[in-house]
Order: sequence, then C-alpha cells, then structure tokens
Amino acid sequence: MNMAKFKTSLLGLGLSIAFSAAALAQTAAAPATTTGPTPNKIGVVNIQQAIAECNEGKKELDALQQKFNPKQAELKGLNDEVENMKKQYQAQEAKLSEEEKTSRAKAIDVKQKSLQRSYEDAQSEFQQAEQDVINRIGTKMLAVLEKYASSNGYAMVLDVSNPQTSPVLYATQGTVITKELVDAYNTESPASAPSPKPATRATTPAAKPATPAATPKK
Repeated sequence: MNMAKFKTSLLGLGLSIAFSAAALAQTAAAPATTTGPTPNKIGVVNIQQAIAECNEGKKELDALQQKFNPKQAELKGLNDEVENMKKQYQAQEAKLSEEEKTSRAKAIDVKQKSLQRSYEDAQSEFQQAEQDVINRIGTKMLAVLEKYASSNGYAMVLDVSNPQTSPVLYATQGTVITKELVDAYNTESPASAPSPKPATRATTPAAKPATPAATPKK
C-alpha cells in the first residue's frame, strides 16, 4: 500500500475543485449589466490558489487538518505495528516451523488488510470534507470574481488552476489577478486568518508513514 498517496491539498497545493472551469469562464465572461465602456481586458486567475490563500480558506483548511490529525496518528500507529510484525517474522523466519510461518504470515496479512481499509476510509472521508470546503468557498468566490471583473473592465477571466482545461501558455504579470481576487474576497467575506502553525506540528493531515514492505510469503 502506498501510504504517500493519502493526499491533502492544503496550502501547497493541487486542490481538487468540483465546480468546473467552464462555470468560472461563463460567470466571468457574462455581459456586464451596467452602462459604460465595453469591457476589453482579459484576466488570469488561479482559483485554487485563491481559495487556499483567502482568510476563510486558510481558516477552514487548517481546521480540517486539525480534525484529521488524530486519524493520521492512528494510521501511523497501525502501520508501525505491521512493520514490526514483518521485521520480527523476517528475523525469526529461519527458526520457525512451517506451521508457525503460516500462522504469522496470516496474522500479518490480516493486519495489513485492516490497515488498508482504514487508510482508504480515512482518505475518502478527508477528500469529501475537503471538497465540501472548496465548493462552499468556491461558490462565493465566483460571485466575488464576477463583481470584481465587471467593476474593473474585464471581458473575460481565465482560470489557470488546471492547465489541461485552460492551457494558458503566457500571461503578463498585469493580467494575473489572483491576489486581487483574494483581497476582494477577504473584504466581501471577512474571516480572521489562522494563527501561525507551530514548527513541530504536522503540515498536513495526510502525512503518512512509510510504505509497508511486502507481506511475507506463507
């Protein structure tokens, strides 16, 4: 089992967004309802980065991390237990009877399968909770983006969070409005930023123990 795959997309990031880039483009490119000069600017924004860097996003994602820290510790303990069982088996294998080898190998296999199920359940639960946070903030952020784009003369805003769906190959610094969107969102939806994290605390709730070695053959 590759424990490193238990991802969290916190503050680093690669967040998985459920609302589509197409929805963002449609919202940002909607004709302005106010009178005045025709919008003619094109902006570029990383909506995932904006969600992670706004005060509300930092607060919510940090709280999510704290919630899953106990599960992280539990999985690490289970993984360490499996690793110790394997090391003991390998160290004593030459002295064991075939019956004892079979018994120990079976015990290790059962324990590792239990670890795998616990890991998959925790991963699914974390990803769903993370997605809920992203969707909730993302929906509000799209409304803020529409207002910002309309007020500042943008005819279109492209989301570059996912290069596969929005392959923007070049953009001048002046067209990137991610920071401006974060500032606008913080004004519209004020939320105090989380306190600085202690150096000894885990940086993500998904940091996992080393990948277990292969189960001994019976």
